Amino acid sequence: MRLGVAVDIGTSGIRAQKVDLDTGEIKKTVITLRNPLPGANIMDHLDFAITYGQDLAHGLHVNAVRKIIEKLGIEPEELERLSICGNPIQLSIFQGIPIDDLAYAGERKKEKLHIKEQKRDAAILNCSDIPGLEIYKNATLRVPPAIKHEIGADALALIIKSGFLETTDIAIATDYGTNAEMALIVNGTIYTGSAAAGPALEGQQIAHGKLASPFVISDVEFENGNLRNYVLDEEMNTIKAKLVDPKTGEVLEDHPLKSKGITGTGVIAVVDVGMKAGVIQLPKINTPDNVLHLQDKVKFFEHDLSEAGLAMGALRAGHLALCKAAGIEVSDIRKAYMSGAAGTYMDAIKAHHVGMVPFNVDEVIQIGNTSLSVAKEILVSEERLWELQDIARKILSNHVMFATDQAFKDAYIQEISYWTEGMPFKMLQKILKKKSLPVIEEASKTIKVDRRVQRDIPVLGEEGLEVLEQVGTYLTMKVDCPECKKCIKVCPTGAISIDDEGVVMISSALCDGSNCKRCIRACPSDKFQWKNLKVMEV
Repeated sequence: MRLGVAVDIGTSGIRAQKVDLDTGEIKKTVITLRNPLPGANIMDHLDFAITYGQDLAHGLHVNAVRKIIEKLGIEPEELERLSICGNPIQLSIFQGIPIDDLAYAGERKKEKLHIKEQKRDAAILNCSDIPGLEIYKNATLRVPPAIKHEIGADALALIIKSGFLETTDIAIATDYGTNAEMALIVNGTIYTGSAAAGPALEGQQIAHGKLASPFVISDVEFENGNLRNYVLDEEMNTIKAKLVDPKTGEVLEDHPLKSKGITGTGVIAVVDVGMKAGVIQLPKINTPDNVLHLQDKVKFFEHDLSEAGLAMGALRAGHLALCKAAGIEVSDIRKAYMSGAAGTYMDAIKAHHVGMVPFNVDEVIQIGNTSLSVAKEILVSEERLWELQDIARKILSNHVMFATDQAFKDAYIQEISYWTEGMPFKMLQKILKKKSLPVIEEASKTIKVDRRVQRDIPVLGEEGLEVLEQVGTYLTMKVDCPECKKCIKVCPTGAISIDDEGVVMISSALCDGSNCKRCIRACPSDKFQWKNLKVMEV
């Protein structure tokens, strides 16, 4: 069997499939529960690579992919072809392309620093030419193109796989993940943006949150004041599970399927049904202990509610900003495409209710993991790779950089007030109108839902799905400091260990990166320095 591996490098995790190159048949799927770079969002990853060296970040990516290929059951000499897809930052780090042009939004800043835009066209490379991939001496690497330097292969995958280019309606497509890539099409012109919604939509930075994986709560419903849990089984199918008292967690109706956490879709469901039932009145949870209790001691806290609200608010602000750029109202959008793991498992009607889908759409289409799908297509067909390059060049697009866009900033400030400070929705509407921004309403209409896939990865392969919970990559350095172990004590994720010889080991997949840095602040600056870190080989 001639073997290839298709890889989706996502900000919250990596998904990969072993493929028979002769038949195109998927044989096995492996997913990770975190990205190997420290941090839980794209800005953490960007900061880490810029501050501590892109070579270090590249080493972490490559080691993780090597570990995944090993988990897929492929020996180095057996691998004939590798393909990758993802956002421009992740793909650039993996290939070793400089990311300075992605790190700075202002053109004057780029000019001052003499930063040049990098080419991110479709490419076929030798794995042996990429540091860390030399062991795959017989393999080539296929990389899909970006539309522009800031509109990556993942956005192209979203646009292509959704059928977005063929629609005659004003439509929006959104990848409901950490970066929340989105595209709006109006009269043949595409407006793109990335809302950097954060990891709450992937179940991260939620106290009991998990990425979409087996045995996590993916949906909930209230039944006569009690909470019904829906849990993903080992094949990622949604199963009706336990009924519990949301105030205490007492099991009222048992089920053998146990949960180990809640994924982003479950979080969205909790917020929606909680608000409808009056158990949630922003920004508070109205239970005796201000906690919502789910099955198997999984809990949802007010801090989780704020994190989820910030993510949902970023999405709605992003949609509004694209409408402003296109000169239309939010009410003009009649069709919405949802992709990514969260976009697949999420109840589209609940997403509509909480504002993650534009309020006036008639139809929502759920299309699964488009990035991994495109990676698999170019893995088995070189012709498809160059076809995507032609499409990318022909797309007429306008990218809205939300970091500098006034409409996004104005809208998101109001969303923060709504979700975290209890500002009434009518006040939100009033302020948006005062700032001459597109109007939004509360969702009230009945929408048609076309769920084209039941899982974000529709085909797992005859060898099934495996979860690589520990990516197995560590950052190490030697330190000479007192045995206070402050760095270990302050680490909130248990990512750090130090042996008797003063060798520090930091699990990159557990480390919260620039969002945390408690270890750096707790230790003498001349002793504990991240710039001294090196990647431990797999």
